[in-house]
Amino acid sequence: MALRKLKPVTPATRYYSISTFDEITKDTPEKSLIAPLKKSGGRNNLGRVTSRHRGGGHKRRYRIIDFKRNNAEEAKVISVEYDPNRTSRIALIQYPDGGKAYIIAPDGLKVGEVIQSSNESEIKTGNTMQLSAIPVGTFIHNIEMKPGKGGQLARSAGTSAQIVAKDAKYCQVKLPSGEVRMIKSECKATIGVVGNIDHENISIGKAGRSRWMGIRPHVRGVAMNPVDHPMGGGEGKTSGGGHPVSPWGLPAKGYKTRKKKSDSDKYIVKKRK
Repeated sequence: MALRKLKPVTPATRYYSISTFDEITKDTPEKSLIAPLKKSGGRNNLGRVTSRHRGGGHKRRYRIIDFKRNNAEEAKVISVEYDPNRTSRIALIQYPDGGKAYIIAPDGLKVGEVIQSSNESEIKTGNTMQLSAIPVGTFIHNIEMKPGKGGQLARSAGTSAQIVAKDAKYCQVKLPSGEVRMIKSECKATIGVVGNIDHENISIGKAGRSRWMGIRPHVRGVAMNPVDHPMGGGEGKTSGGGHPVSPWGLPAKGYKTRKKKSDSDKYIVKKRK
């Protein structure tokens, strides 16, 4: 999971770095676990752009990931693979009956290891169990927010959460953002830290590489004309003079846009800010 820096033979490769992919053991995905993936280009069902700066990019196929881990039998890790749809690596596991599944690969998981999803399994990287069965202080990932829904929290490369307190009904979990949240004790989580830790240190290096990932150019508001943006226009180079706003006039810095969700906020013990 190290990084490789390219020789500066062109202006683009001067700041370019890529993963060495040392942990990858298989190049092609499991055919039974892939599905077609259609791009939206940031457009909704009416064809209107609702998410800007998206479009293009390399064609991908979706890897079907098992976020629920409901099978309690022991599974053997067959391979560790690259997934173009997420920052983390994925691991292909096989159960005794021959069934296969993809899971998010935690850091340190090796081919040939045996993992399990059960409250009786040991506290070992890759094992999944309910929060009530995990000791306080353990680093976890792929955490459910509702029992049986599947892991939703701490799934990207290098992230992990930590159990800081427990009671009969809820566990207090410190999330990667710093927020401490109460989660029901019967929710499942996987032991360990998500792999591909060096992902955050990758330098994109050139604009074209962003286009490969489906990210289109982001133009500053002050560089536009007044007809296109509230911060556009002015004689010479100017940064407006007003408060920074979105293209539709909504304040861009420090303005709270979160809707009042009483059903969710009541579980937050400590806010991330």
